[in-house]
Amino acid sequence: MRGAPPVLCYHRIGGPLELGVTRVGRSVFARQMTALARAGWRTLTLDEFAYRRTAYGAPRTFLLTFDDGYASLAGSAYPILADLGFSATTFLITDYVGKTNTWDVQYTWNRLQHLGCTWLDEASIEAELRRSRETLTARLGPQAGRAVAYPFGAVNPLVLGIAQRVGYALGFGGVRGGGNPLQLRRVPVYFWDAGDVPFGLRTDALGSLGRFVAHAANRCAVGTPVIKGVWSLVSGVRPETRHLTPDT
Repeated sequence: MRGAPPVLCYHRIGGPLELGVTRVGRSVFARQMTALARAGWRTLTLDEFAYRRTAYGAPRTFLLTFDDGYASLAGSAYPILADLGFSATTFLITDYVGKTNTWDVQYTWNRLQHLGCTWLDEASIEAELRRSRETLTARLGPQAGRAVAYPFGAVNPLVLGIAQRVGYALGFGGVRGGGNPLQLRRVPVYFWDAGDVPFGLRTDALGSLGRFVAHAANRCAVGTPVIKGVWSLVSGVRPETRHLTPDT
């Protein structure tokens, strides 16, 4: 995967404002995707990305991904992509498919033990990765178990070895991923990344700065569930964001 096309990672598109940094406004997302399409950018499917081929023959290609599978994607993101002829790959939280997003808060007050694979012991890492893959392939078929997105982009040699052992072919880390197919570079798009061309696709100094800031924010991402947990305890308000089902 040396010299692989760039990979962008969005989370929540539109919906109510939140305390975290991952929400991108629907109008911002629509403007970015439209600007990219007009500038000659085309998205790759996961197959095209993996095998370095594209039906478009366009020099400007990227893999568009979404994390967590918020249900709002169905109304706020996918229709925009369909109108532009763009595709996307969505990584689901398998234990919360079809459920309400309370996992940030629950994991915060459960000694943070599930926030990242690198925080677990070897047996727990393998159990998490294997069960997630089996859940998806049972519902969606073998292709659904090809790739994994590591929580917060956190990965180490132990996790890489286990991911390969349980059957993953591709793994997406953070901004500073490497050339290993199981530790690929992926740049998150946060709410401040609101220009027509996201930092992950820019080749200038501003793009470099934006990627550095995104890396720092990703390393500090544990702050989001902590803030949400405190807010939930103080206000008594529980998160009510639902996640896509595999059939969506």
